[in-house]
Amino acid sequence: MSTASPVEVEPTTTPDEITVLAVPWVTIVWNDPVNLMSYVTYVFQKYFGYDKKKAEKLMLEVHEDGKSVVSTGSREEMERDVQAMHEYGLWATLDKQS
Repeated sequence: MSTASPVEVEPTTTPDEITVLAVPWVTIVWNDPVNLMSYVTYVFQKYFGYDKKKAEKLMLEVHEDGKSVVSTGSREEMERDVQAMHEYGLWATLDKQS
């Protein structure tokens, strides 16, 4: 029978790094003078799969407030969403959620 003590393993990430990794990123769509409100609603429904009510709510935020957070997730996911919004002709950026 072995009487060896358990081996302690040092963590590879610090608590600060874990906190940073847990902070979600956001995709922000900005208002522009080009796209129709109906088109922006359509894009939100088509790409994100939002129902019409949610897509219209987000579109109105873009229109009235100048911007709207339309998705949250990892940096890689938000980079993909921003690229997709650009492909649809919308102005979008990503940022850390505050």
